[in-house]
This record gives sequence, C-alpha cells and structure tokens, in this order.
Amino acid sequence: MPRYIRNTVVLAKVETTSGVDIVPTVGANAILVSDMTITPLDAQNIDRNLVRGYFGASEQLVGPASVKVSFTVELAGSGTAATAPAWGALMQGCAFAEAAGLTTQARCEYTPISTLLKSLSIYYYDDGVLHKLLYAMGNFTLSAKVGERPVLKFEFTGLDGGISAATPGATTLTAWQKPVAVTKANTVIDISLGATYAAATGVTAGTTYPSTGLELMCGNDVSYSALLSSEGVDITNRQMTGHVDLDLTAAQEVSLMASVKGNTTQSLGFTLGTVAGNKILIHCPAVQLLSPTKQELNGRRLCGYDLRMVPAATGGGNDEIRLVTL
Repeated sequence: MPRYIRNTVVLAKVETTSGVDIVPTVGANAILVSDMTITPLDAQNIDRNLVRGYFGASEQLVGPASVKVSFTVELAGSGTAATAPAWGALMQGCAFAEAAGLTTQARCEYTPISTLLKSLSIYYYDDGVLHKLLYAMGNFTLSAKVGERPVLKFEFTGLDGGISAATPGATTLTAWQKPVAVTKANTVIDISLGATYAAATGVTAGTTYPSTGLELMCGNDVSYSALLSSEGVDITNRQMTGHVDLDLTAAQEVSLMASVKGNTTQSLGFTLGTVAGNKILIHCPAVQLLSPTKQELNGRRLCGYDLRMVPAATGGGNDEIRLVTL
C-alpha cells in the first residue's frame, strides 16, 4: 500500500535531561505543521578508497550521524493573553527562554539565552514509521509578510533515537490557534524605528514606515558533535539577521542612508493582531541597517534593508529580540 505525506504527525517536548527521551504524547505535544521534511540519517560517511587493480567505487562506512527535521508552524497566540502559545516548546529548543503568566499587560515573552539551554525530544511519524530525535536543538525564521500568514519556520538537529514501525493515534491540536492574516487591518504598528518597549504599554513611539512586512532569522550556530563515548548537539553562538522593504519618502531614504553609512543602530518594533490572546509583538533594541537595495512593488519604489540585531549596549546581552504574545 502507498504511504502519504499528509499522514505525517510531529510531536515535540522539552527534555528534562538532554538526550534522554521525554516521550512526547499525541494528547499534549502534537505540533500543527506544514512544509515538513526529514533527513532520517545525516551521516558523515567514510570512504575506504581501495585500490584493486581496476576502476570502481568502494563501499563507504556509515560514520557518525544525526537526524534533521524542518517544518513550519503558524505564528499565533494561545487564545489567552498570559498563556504560553503552542509553539513555545519549539522556541525553547532554539535557545530562548519562556516567561508565561506575566501579569503586567497579561502576556508571554520569549527572549534569547546563552546558558542553561534546553533540548527537545521530537517524534516524527511518517505514515507508519516513527523517527525519534533526542537532544534536538535548532533554528527558526520568523516571517510576517503582507498578504501571507505569519509563520515560524523551524529546523532541528538531533541525535538518532531510533526508527520503528509505529502509528501515533489521534492527535490533540486544540491548543493551536488560527493566526491573523498579515494585512493593514490587522497590523497595529508597522515597522517602527526608534520604538520603545514597556511591559505595561507594549511598543510605542518611534517613526513608523509603511512596509511589506518583516523577516527575521534567528542565526543560531547549531552543530552535532560525536566523540567516542558521547555525542550531542550544541548551540554555540547566535547572529540574528533580517530584512525589511520600506516605502520611503525621498527625505527618509536619504536619512536612512546616513544611518547605514554611520553604522548606526536603532530600535525596531512591530505589532500584529488586534484581539487579546492573539496579538504578536516584536521589539529589537539595537538594529543595524545594512546593504540597501532598490525594490519595486507594482511600479512603486521601495527601499530594502538587511537587518542585523545586536545586543543593546547597556542591556548585558541576550536582548537582541523580544517576542511577545498578548
């Protein structure tokens, strides 16, 4: 019988001890995904390169190997402002801390960390075949572009936890809420440079520029390391980047070019969603605009900029971005 991609089920849960299977369940840890792929054995194969008196390849030895998965989830709140969204565990696997239940302007916040990193156990059911990833850590891209749904695109690397013939049973996906479309009506604050953030008020002030939306790349350095008596996955650095296309006046373009040439950093804010429980707020305190380009939208001139998010000068680090659900 044929097997079908639509019969894929993905589960993920934060591990108590890295590399020890925490056994995610279909009732509590199912992930509502799209665009999923798996590399079931990403092996460092070893070439024997034998000389035998004639042409021809030699068999390779399967060396150290990890497993990789990638998938997209929709960027939406939990439905209740201070409750962690369903994708919260995935963020923790990307070296982010989760702070839920915050009462000043009821919210949940995600901020980057550099120590006490967490890992995930990920189960990938591929229509009858279960692949397990342990010690999984990863990366994400956040995309909120006009006329699209806001999403988080994740890629995880994990230890090979085994493969078996198995079916998951019925999943519970009620924690996953519908996102709002990225439209003018749903955008509370478009790209705002010079914006400030406060727990009580969210993103305020700054200069707001019409844009086509926002794309941010987490930029974690994720690596699989194999030793003779142990193996693991590490996140060893982070360089956050992004991109915006802005609709600028001539004077604004000249002003932002001066910022580019002056290596200036400035804060950036963005807020999507109008209903409590399903609002997404982004604030980056120190963003450098780089590599200006000329873009076109239906004959209209836009200006594109690459973004480089750096720690704030007085923040002590781990503050390049604050992702908030309200």
